[in-house]
Amino acid sequence: MLLGLLGICSLLIILGAFIPGLSDSISKLLYDSAEPVLNQAPAAAVGNSSKSHREQEGTDSQGIERELPESEIIMDKEVWEADREETDREAKDLQKQAESYVYSEPVSGKEGLTGRNGYIPVQEAYEEIDEEEEEKLREKYTYGETGEGLDFDSHFYPYYGMLDDRQKRVYRQIFANAQAVNGSFNPLEPVSVTELKHIFMAVFNDHPGLFWLESSYKGRFSRTGECMEIGLSFYPLIDDLDKAKRQFEEAAEQILTVAQGMGSDVEQEIYVHNALLEKVSYHLSSPYNQSAYSAMVNGESVCAGYARAFQYLMMELSIPCYYCTGYAGESHAWNIIELEGEYYHVDVTWDDAAPEQYDYFNCTDADYASTHRREDLSVYLPACNGTAYGNLATDSAEEEEKTGRSLEEAGYTEEDVLWSLEDYFTDCREQILSHNGSCEFWNVIDNESLWYQCHESYQSDYYLDAYMNEIMTGFGAIGCEIYVEAELLKDGRFLMHHRVVFN
Repeated sequence: MLLGLLGICSLLIILGAFIPGLSDSISKLLYDSAEPVLNQAPAAAVGNSSKSHREQEGTDSQGIERELPESEIIMDKEVWEADREETDREAKDLQKQAESYVYSEPVSGKEGLTGRNGYIPVQEAYEEIDEEEEEKLREKYTYGETGEGLDFDSHFYPYYGMLDDRQKRVYRQIFANAQAVNGSFNPLEPVSVTELKHIFMAVFNDHPGLFWLESSYKGRFSRTGECMEIGLSFYPLIDDLDKAKRQFEEAAEQILTVAQGMGSDVEQEIYVHNALLEKVSYHLSSPYNQSAYSAMVNGESVCAGYARAFQYLMMELSIPCYYCTGYAGESHAWNIIELEGEYYHVDVTWDDAAPEQYDYFNCTDADYASTHRREDLSVYLPACNGTAYGNLATDSAEEEEKTGRSLEEAGYTEEDVLWSLEDYFTDCREQILSHNGSCEFWNVIDNESLWYQCHESYQSDYYLDAYMNEIMTGFGAIGCEIYVEAELLKDGRFLMHHRVVFN
């Protein structure tokens, strides 16, 4: 498999000295003509939004319920459910309007690829509580983590940008409580049933790094339609979350370390895309498969895990990348990415099974019209009409095939290839000793994984104990500078160029 456009990666290690260590312009979104229903005031909201939650909800400072004006009370469950149905109808009408703006053909998926989906839409559960339970909740009202002081750039967190100020406050609260693994809390602001779903979906879609958060939640509502409590669900990963975070970060770093050496955003995108194709296998029954953890750590997932891993890695590279959900023969998840002000669709899952690995890479709305349809809040993500990089990946790969050096062109044969880190250290030791001091030498290692191990050994100083301390002692040297460059060869091998200077 092609590894992308690596170019020349360099690192500098000096022994004994040191170890090298989105504006809110998207806020108008795509569909200015369609005012999202999530920005409408909920039927159950009471009072001025600048007041405290208790003041808005009709209790005094001691938590004793005050009588609200009759016009502000939803009197019974039937009225509440009628309001919910009306709100849901409005949301569906807006969704259809947004879909018709982009799509003109029926969506049927793709033969041979339909089935490689597995995305589970956000699952909500609602409970209507009686007056006795409501009173108990008011007596122990707690917000958990409020998220005050947090803010999110809608260029990188577009679902946040779809909310009004009141909803953003609850978004920040849900995010902060998810971070703190707090599964139950009371909302800071009044929210309706539909609003709560939109807000939770916005948090979940914007933050692939919350890999321990399940795609389900629970809302407890009073008979008057007031949301009294929000409940979050977490994967069993929280039993040792520090370990899970460490595994996740280490797996991400293996890809990011190489990608950061690329020259442009699209080169980084190509590398991350290809790295995930090599790393991840599609398995419908893989654990935690709605999370980036399943792909990054377990190496197997469904479309949700592929897309959330791609989103996480691109965001870590400061490239705006969004989680897009909808229908592609079945419920499905993929990505939308921004490159130099233009937007493209990327479906890593389908590329992992497509005849060519870039068939669903950097595509337009028109390209996806017959196979992918956005749903839910994803209909408000930007239109994908980019042209600059629509065919760049394929063109670049073909150009690399033409111009990249082969093993033989670099002057080596299969017998010269080093297959393990131990073999690499042994060869370095022998070549330096044969020069009897400061020198320049080359060797060839087998693959990207071994290159990463070599890179890490220099970054962590592991190579000192592996071979360099012994050499310096033998030479009587007090220090050493070593420069290492790696050239990607046509067949996926790496030509390693070393320059060693002893002091």
